[in-house]
Amino acid sequence: MITREFIIDTATQLFIKHGVKTITLDRLVKDLHTSKRTIYTHFKDKTDLLEACLAVYHNRVREENEEIIQSSENAIEAMGYLHHRIVGRTYNVNPNFFSDIIHYYPGLLHESYRNTGNFAHQQLVHLAEWGIEDGIFQEDMDVEVVGKTVLSLLKLLKDNDLFPAVEFSKERLTFGILLPYMRGLCTPKGIELLEMQEELFRISV
Repeated sequence: MITREFIIDTATQLFIKHGVKTITLDRLVKDLHTSKRTIYTHFKDKTDLLEACLAVYHNRVREENEEIIQSSENAIEAMGYLHHRIVGRTYNVNPNFFSDIIHYYPGLLHESYRNTGNFAHQQLVHLAEWGIEDGIFQEDMDVEVVGKTVLSLLKLLKDNDLFPAVEFSKERLTFGILLPYMRGLCTPKGIELLEMQEELFRISV
């Protein structure tokens, strides 16, 4: 029996690999070896299915991030490993996955992220507070502003229009954008730790 969860899992994999526009319900039905009637038993239309796929995707990312944070010894180490995972996703996820959603389903991506609690921002706020508590980040920083700023910087690292991959390696962007900003957040203790753990921010994918 084709379950709702199996449809979501299969569709998510196809969307991530090929983009959303090219994966029609006919293509999904073919890969599932089922009928459209089965799809419509669980979902009103492709938009409804995509909403479910995004919820699964965002929850998966949130859980992966949380595992990294929980296993890290300090906020800087956590940010280094999170950066590796974020950049890794840019290589494993077809850029059309996000661009198709933004173009053909305006607002859906933001809504899904909001429905999962704006988790990336909340995790960055937690890291900022953790760093302050450990004395590696400046205690007068505005953690809400820092969280939003780091998210914006991470988006810059993935902007192939602004920084074409043939000219700007991920390592170059990290050391040109993210690390200088992080140094500005650090106390002398934090800068010493950042220099010791700088290799975490080197991307070799």
